[in-house]
Amino acid sequence: MSFVELPNAPHYVLANATLPAITVEGYSAAASEGLLCTDLVIADGKIESVLPPGTAPAALPRADLREGMVWPCFVDMHTHLDKGHIWERRRNPDGSFMGALENVSADRAANWSTDDVRARMEFSLKTAYAHGTKLIRTHLDSIPPQHRISFEVFAELREAWKDRIALQAVALLPLEQVLDANVFGDIVAVTRTHGGLLGGATRILPDFEKILETLFKAAADNGLDIDLHVDETEDREVLTLKTIAETKLRLGFQGAVTVGHCCSLARQDEDLARRTIDLVAEAGISVVSLPMCNMYLQDRHAGRTPRWRGVTLFHELAAAGVPTAVSSDNTRDPFYAYGDLDPVEVFREAVRILHLDHPLDEAARVVTTTPADILGRRDIGRIKPGLPADLVLFSARRWSEFLSRPQADRIVVRNGMGIDRRLPDYRDLDPVLDR
Repeated sequence: MSFVELPNAPHYVLANATLPAITVEGYSAAASEGLLCTDLVIADGKIESVLPPGTAPAALPRADLREGMVWPCFVDMHTHLDKGHIWERRRNPDGSFMGALENVSADRAANWSTDDVRARMEFSLKTAYAHGTKLIRTHLDSIPPQHRISFEVFAELREAWKDRIALQAVALLPLEQVLDANVFGDIVAVTRTHGGLLGGATRILPDFEKILETLFKAAADNGLDIDLHVDETEDREVLTLKTIAETKLRLGFQGAVTVGHCCSLARQDEDLARRTIDLVAEAGISVVSLPMCNMYLQDRHAGRTPRWRGVTLFHELAAAGVPTAVSSDNTRDPFYAYGDLDPVEVFREAVRILHLDHPLDEAARVVTTTPADILGRRDIGRIKPGLPADLVLFSARRWSEFLSRPQADRIVVRNGMGIDRRLPDYRDLDPVLDR
């Protein structure tokens, strides 16, 4: 039984709703802890108006939320749909980063056919949709010939899901292949054909600056943006984030550049970290933190308690004007054994791990407005008259209530109507995993 029943009408009111003010446009009022009390008027699948509580037309059908929260649908801007849900088939026995690399590589070589990738990606999309996600960017392992298989599956699913979840894809390639003209040229061509982005995982490599320059020039020549995995290590000597910012500035690259992880930044001395952050801000680079996966992988040593949380300097980056967001990253694969592509879980854990609280006034932006802006979709992740009524309703009224429970009784509304929130059964994956 839902905590509230939605009116069965095209024109209705969500009365006495509590909205995160940072997600609201076209309405202004005094907020408490960044929360607004409003009446939301829904008409023909769109948000018609945001009004002071108790002022919506009395003649309209209504659902009284009794101050329950209403959020816009979520944005999950860094995921790995192609890797998801292989844990039962290929585990990571020691939970290490190298163990993750080795076991994903082995599973990819043995199993990642078109049918296998499609089944696992679609399972992930069903899960994300049920949780209230509207926009996902996924990285796709692009080691030939896998790039052609995975991008073709992605294109098929992007079309099939276009009215439910907007999808973007990044070619995640081994960066040393950038200097192999034939291999890199084919990856770029496939990425361009499917409207993707160029990416990869940076680390200290011979000719790293040449690799970066070649990558940036290829992106510029083909009208592609860039999204990189950066400094996903506790090694304080790894400083590729700084080099990326310097390269973007030197080349005058006009496309969007996003970087994920940036873990080693938190291991640098204060002066070096500040110089790097200033460069990132000057270069207009966006940063996404993956707090659950980073805390799982970083500083993991057998028989030793971890000494740090594995995450980047999130507050310092945000204070410098760098667009910052959080996201799911991996789901039930060797890089992260857990997770369910649920932005509520990601947000809740990010608040704890990154100390996004005290105050929480603007915290909701990290899974809504900011990642939507980074991904170039200002029509998603916000509540605004004229936008589709794509909303997530919660019985929780205040932050303490919201963050203390998993919000499993939430109601997801798409185009003004509640959806079937039943999650797919893990048994649905047995036919591919049992192989």
